[in-house]
Amino acid sequence: MSTTSDLLSKRHALIPGAAHTYSKGDDQFPSVAPLAILRGKGAYVWGVDDVQYLDWCMGLRSVSLGHVNEEVNAAVAKQMEFGTNFGRPHMGEYEFADRLTSLLPNVEMVKFAKNGSTVTTAATKLARAHTGRKYIVCCVDHPFFSYDDWFIGTTPADAGIPQEIKDLTLTFKYNDLDSLKALFDARPGEIACVIMEVVTTTEPVPGFLEGVRELCTKEGTVLIFDEMITGFRFDLLGAAKKYGVAPDLVTYGKGIANGYSMAVLGGKKEIMERGGLQHDKERVFLISTTHGAEAISIAAAMAAINIMERDHVSEALWERGKILADGLTALSEKHGLTGIVDTVGFAPNLSLAIKNKEGQVDPVLRTLFLQEVIKREVLFQGYFALSFSHTQVEIDRTLEVFDEVMGFYKNVLEEGNARELLIGEPCKPVFRKYN
Repeated sequence: MSTTSDLLSKRHALIPGAAHTYSKGDDQFPSVAPLAILRGKGAYVWGVDDVQYLDWCMGLRSVSLGHVNEEVNAAVAKQMEFGTNFGRPHMGEYEFADRLTSLLPNVEMVKFAKNGSTVTTAATKLARAHTGRKYIVCCVDHPFFSYDDWFIGTTPADAGIPQEIKDLTLTFKYNDLDSLKALFDARPGEIACVIMEVVTTTEPVPGFLEGVRELCTKEGTVLIFDEMITGFRFDLLGAAKKYGVAPDLVTYGKGIANGYSMAVLGGKKEIMERGGLQHDKERVFLISTTHGAEAISIAAAMAAINIMERDHVSEALWERGKILADGLTALSEKHGLTGIVDTVGFAPNLSLAIKNKEGQVDPVLRTLFLQEVIKREVLFQGYFALSFSHTQVEIDRTLEVFDEVMGFYKNVLEEGNARELLIGEPCKPVFRKYN
């Protein structure tokens, strides 16, 4: 029988990249990070070495309430008594669809899947069918939309994607309405959709989102908002509600089911129903997945959303995130690292910009910073996936660790000895041409 050690030693022989999400890969963490996780509880995880870590990764932001939430798991356990998957739709599918369409603005119909890539790709397919056009436009400043060809073809990691496919996706810059206008001017009547996040780390300039909406409406183009990260986190109703701009289609995922696999495509009925049976147009084979609407994830999502609504979770994330951001900013000032180590983004979804003295990102320095945080038993990849389980206790502990690490980092910048202090290799970009 194989031991854990045996399995870990040959993990790259078993799984390409040794992980099923590239951002969990060995090249994305310092070598001191735990090689695998055994379990989690609340805001903490335990590695295979049984060391407890304060977790700021939280399943790539998918665990919004905390690991092993008792209410969510109770709902899952109850559903397990009645089954998980059937040959006809489960009643829970209709109940969850009714809940979402009653709750979410601009969502008249929904379709369920297991991951974000499925629903974003389905949204672009719907847009093409609805408009009869072929070009997709996505925001180049937003890091990830799908593992499918239409998006990955815009990145350096584009092996295996024909040039003809790459040519069908165009890009524009966030907060640069002219860059989007230029694409419409160059291809009038040819753009099927614009897909973008509502917001990531930068506030939209006045009129930008409204301008995108106006352009899409004028050109007959479908506007798709990717709310994988902002949905249920920025606000129970998403960032679109916060900024008052309505998409035609919208996708959700990470915030819905507290780590259980659930993604949602929603939007206007006139577009969504093209994937159904009650129309006389050409049929769109939209999403058809065996496990997309399995009953356990639906039970988890229903329970999680009820908790978010009852306990005002998004409001708590804004409040706690501000405390964390203010504390980190104060530490940067204390150590003379303002402009070098800074928080960026919004309170529920903070990131840390780690730079050299010239204000540039240096992979060695950044990896060394992460290394020192993780050595102090805080699992951190450069962002803070704040969950409802991160209380003042966890924030205080985080600030203690970052106080130590910023002091260490200031010395490294002065001594210039980062490479000799780094254990192993520096982290690499996910999207790169070669390993």
